[in-house]
Amino acid sequence: MSSNGAGKAAGYIGKGMPRAATRRLVSGRGRYVDDISLKGELHAAFLRSPRPHASFKILETTEAKAVDGVIAVLTVEDIETVCGPWQCTLANAPNLFSPPQRPLALQRVVFQGEPIAMVVAMSRAQAEDGLERIVVEYDDLPAVTSIEDAIAGEARTHAGAPSNLALEYVQSTSGVELAFDKAAHVVHQRLKFNRKTGVPLEPRGILASYDPADDAMLVHASHQMPHQLQLIIADLLDMQLNKVRVICPDVGGGFGIKMHIYPEEMAVCAATKILGRPVKYVADRIESMLSDVHAREHVVEASMAIDSDGRISALKVDDIQGLGAYSVYPRSSTAEGFSALRAMGGAYKIEQFSARLRSVLQNKVMTGQYRSVGHPVAVAITEALIEQGARARGESSIVFRKRNFVKASEMPWVSPAGGRMIDLSHYECLDKLLILSGHAELERQITVWREQGRVVGFGLASFVEFTATGAEGYGRAGVLVSSQDTVIVAMDPTGMVTVQSSAAEIGQGIQQGLAQIIADAVGLPIVSIRVNLGDTQASPHGGGAWSSRGAAITGEVAWQAGRKLRAELLSAAAAILQTEAEQLDLVEGDVIEKPSGRARMTVAELSEMIQFRPYDLPEGLRPQLTVAHGGGRGGDTFLPTNGVQAALVEIDKMSGKVVVLKHWVVEDCGRVINPLLVDEQIRGGVVQGIGEALYEHCRYTEDGQFASGTLADYLLPMAADMPDVSVAHVETPYSGSVLGAKGAGEAGACAAPAAILNAVNAALAPFGGSVDTLPISPVAVLRAMGALQGVAA
Repeated sequence: MSSNGAGKAAGYIGKGMPRAATRRLVSGRGRYVDDISLKGELHAAFLRSPRPHASFKILETTEAKAVDGVIAVLTVEDIETVCGPWQCTLANAPNLFSPPQRPLALQRVVFQGEPIAMVVAMSRAQAEDGLERIVVEYDDLPAVTSIEDAIAGEARTHAGAPSNLALEYVQSTSGVELAFDKAAHVVHQRLKFNRKTGVPLEPRGILASYDPADDAMLVHASHQMPHQLQLIIADLLDMQLNKVRVICPDVGGGFGIKMHIYPEEMAVCAATKILGRPVKYVADRIESMLSDVHAREHVVEASMAIDSDGRISALKVDDIQGLGAYSVYPRSSTAEGFSALRAMGGAYKIEQFSARLRSVLQNKVMTGQYRSVGHPVAVAITEALIEQGARARGESSIVFRKRNFVKASEMPWVSPAGGRMIDLSHYECLDKLLILSGHAELERQITVWREQGRVVGFGLASFVEFTATGAEGYGRAGVLVSSQDTVIVAMDPTGMVTVQSSAAEIGQGIQQGLAQIIADAVGLPIVSIRVNLGDTQASPHGGGAWSSRGAAITGEVAWQAGRKLRAELLSAAAAILQTEAEQLDLVEGDVIEKPSGRARMTVAELSEMIQFRPYDLPEGLRPQLTVAHGGGRGGDTFLPTNGVQAALVEIDKMSGKVVVLKHWVVEDCGRVINPLLVDEQIRGGVVQGIGEALYEHCRYTEDGQFASGTLADYLLPMAADMPDVSVAHVETPYSGSVLGAKGAGEAGACAAPAAILNAVNAALAPFGGSVDTLPISPVAVLRAMGALQGVAA
């Protein structure tokens, strides 16, 4: 299908417009989970293990039950009467080892912060008072924390397990070793990526209410995927699916953190079923840091072979990934490792590839999918090797990149890592970025600055990101994650339109994007469109918010639904006006004659007649003013997007602190539905990428104690630390849809760490040093400059 026909007549697609909810949210009228109360609701608090690995016994709960306001003290034995355990399995990786997980721990804890008991009380404070009176006896066991110990050490994350290896995966083409044997240059890179987490403004929260008369449950949750949560609650609590209703009201950020199943949420659902009263739990910030999924713990070693013509002939990758105590349910923590392997090599034509992924269990909180899953790891490794390869050849890395880019004429092309490349624009993006950044003049300025004694560097990173995952992505793994969506469009008697969709709004602006698409698809003013999301009772089963899928998948479905309504309206108008539908058009709510442009009637008048005076319509005409369209993408398991990022950094010679002076992004997400929202999504992703590169680190001590429990210990990029981020676009529409949109929401996070790493190492090059660990610490920078010989980073 061509993308050239969508949205020509009007002009909302491609127009920068603020989010529909902006005025309501900034005026303090947002409605988050903690703002919602139900009659008779109780509050839950969780007793969490202070030990990373131990067997335990709960010795005493009597005093806790006697605390004023406490209604119940629940342990795993209570919860398991209504809620069973869950276990992450993958049909296409049957050797994955991850033990069953429960809402509350059974006899043994395997990470610090794992919940072992639950107090339900009239208030949160009373519940926490009850927690203090529970007596627990612990018997400590050896804790596995580092990736290296998980691979080589004798201690086990789960007692009795044969090893800590959850999964090993190997792939290779046949000519890898020959390519390395014949290479004119071979370059190597080792990078260590430390854990980070999402830190959404609104922490995780849930309010669940069970109705025993109907065996039904109403759940309000801060979650990215209402239908997935509904499906799993029904499964684990043995309930009928259509008797579980999940509502996700305003969600204060997700970033992937809120798309998993957590013990606390299932415990709350079990508690309301046991007690017959609504139960609410909202995590505080310390709990969030301790128990939200982490991400990006990898140690990667890679080598690149370059032939005598300066072309990359082969790539080898060995990735060890830390999973935490379990593989997160239902998608598996290993998805990050597989995503990283798929994206290795990125924008470059590399015919030979071998990779090994080892995913290991540790006595830490689980890792899971987080914004731009796995891609920052792949881009950082690939782009660091690109810089090394260019240096080995004694040429500009820009020249080296351009020689090795996958050309448009070579697409579609499937990389040996398994990524299908189609509709990409590597050369155009790089050329546009060089102009945007004023690269030639900037290089001259950097020379001047260095002569003045300043330590500055410029770094580039090209990237490919695989977005908008299709059905095969999880379907072949036997994981019940929907890649489909449904959009229902209903016109009322005044010509206003209400839209229901299985998409989810988590701050990315899909509500606004869908309104713009439907306004153009039908031919209505955008003020007449109201989009409602996040309620499983209002729309059929669908995907929610993940994998930058909103515009590419839900948007395409919305376009088709809008065109259906448009066809119904034009057919009715043609019959009434005694003409052919092809001779009419809908423009901003008016029915017009195409030849003259004369308005014949308004959509409001037409809708009123259809709704209230159907007897005035020609016999047999029954227009449908409520239409639906559902589906997903038939081909292309992933939609590849591409772009280039660049960073200019300066290092303080005394402290080793890195400051990002300027950042540039040129990105190709296909058809841009709303450039204002896309640009801000990219800028937000860049900020998170800067945090990954320079600040954010979930630290554990050697014995498994979590050391980043507050925002005083876990550094986040602040507004004063952020550079100006310039964003530009190349638009290469996806050829497999009408709209031509691809994913955009994660692109900023995808390559920002790589660009900053390359910029820092460019600044350090005159000192003969480099850094190889993210985040980049001032101590590591000073050591690379020769200022701290022998001091550990």
